[in-house]
Amino acid sequence: MEEATPRRPSIREDAINLPNLLTMLRIALIPGVLWLLWDGTPKANFWAAILYIGTALTDLIDGYLARKWGQISVLGKFLDPLADKLLVLATLIFLIYLGRMPFLGVVAVIIMLSRELAITALRTIAMSEGVVMAAMRTGKDKTALQMVAILMLIVHQQYTVYFGFYQTEFDFAGVGLVLLYVSLGLALFSAGEYFKLFVEAVDAKEERLTQAAS
Repeated sequence: MEEATPRRPSIREDAINLPNLLTMLRIALIPGVLWLLWDGTPKANFWAAILYIGTALTDLIDGYLARKWGQISVLGKFLDPLADKLLVLATLIFLIYLGRMPFLGVVAVIIMLSRELAITALRTIAMSEGVVMAAMRTGKDKTALQMVAILMLIVHQQYTVYFGFYQTEFDFAGVGLVLLYVSLGLALFSAGEYFKLFVEAVDAKEERLTQAAS
């Protein structure tokens, strides 16, 4: 007697598993971060940073739980990168709106946004060709660095930092901008990797089709 094939969870069932609920919570918390940023006071910036950290941590937790509990789902694969992009881009665009970005920072954000749109379009074309483009390590590193950069930009002010008997003024906004520029370099590098992967995958598919036809 053949064993019954395990039933695949429905989209509705996937939507209420804990990893995906955490991902949706990450999206729901974004307006809270922006609302605190709107206040603009040092105290509001502090609480915006705390909420941002909590929001970003859900990215680590939902991925860990999905792998541990075997709850990796199609919905999760769609929502997780979407939540990351919304958190990063919404916060950066709002920081520009608040006038916290210099000209080069604005240019960097525009390039990042263009990169995300290009990669999304590339993934869509790949799917139509039956090609799967998995997330790459450099892309994940880019997102992590962007989140740290944004955290620094949220704090914004200079604060005195103590190292034993030594103290110095730490420019959170300045360090955040440097990290943002570094993440831009990673973003462009990973975009090149994705394009290379796409070309290689399409070429391999065409070669298989040619061999099958011959």
